[in-house]
Amino acid sequence: MSGILNSSIGRKVAMALSAFFLMIFLLQHFIINFLSVINPDTFNEVSHFMGTNPLIQYVMQPILIFGVIFHFVMGFALEIKNRRARQISYARNNGAANSTWMSRNMIYSGLFILIFLIIHFIDFWIPEINTKYIQGDMSGLLADGEGFRYYEELVHKFEPIWRVALYCLGFVFLALHLLHGFMSAFQSVGANNKYTNALKGFGKAYSILVPLGFIVIALFHHFNH
Repeated sequence: MSGILNSSIGRKVAMALSAFFLMIFLLQHFIINFLSVINPDTFNEVSHFMGTNPLIQYVMQPILIFGVIFHFVMGFALEIKNRRARQISYARNNGAANSTWMSRNMIYSGLFILIFLIIHFIDFWIPEINTKYIQGDMSGLLADGEGFRYYEELVHKFEPIWRVALYCLGFVFLALHLLHGFMSAFQSVGANNKYTNALKGFGKAYSILVPLGFIVIALFHHFNH
């Protein structure tokens, strides 16, 4: 494994694979959260299942956390290495003429997304871990015992306008990050064939619609409760 990561191609492939994994999780996360808009009861039931299923909690959750850390560490390492290499090429030609603004500034969008993720963990994940594993309440019920607590907690989080604004800004940066990162990941694993144009179309749709969907969720709960 260390030998693969020591090569430039190996690092790019590893980065791409971690990106695919996180994009699959992001889509699944969006689908579950969008249930809170269309059917709160189903959202509660699915959230309780995801939050108490041993396979998800003790296997998939640690893998996800590792994937997030790996992707950001590898991304920052690759970006720093690329920037050093570009300093030489910029002295000879105009680097901006050969690349997009987003491709040259992935480190900044990535840094903002990392800050956003830390805030998101503080908002949702840490309180959930505290409730289930420190307080020992695995029931998922409201204090009065009438129904699950997940929907009410989600709605409560999106009451302050500052948090809604922060989340919307975070997903705008995520969209910008994905618009370049999606195709970059496929190129890293050699997906350059007759399906390339279709992948580009799908990538643009995914990169715009999924973050937009999260923004809709935040705005919906802020303005409807």
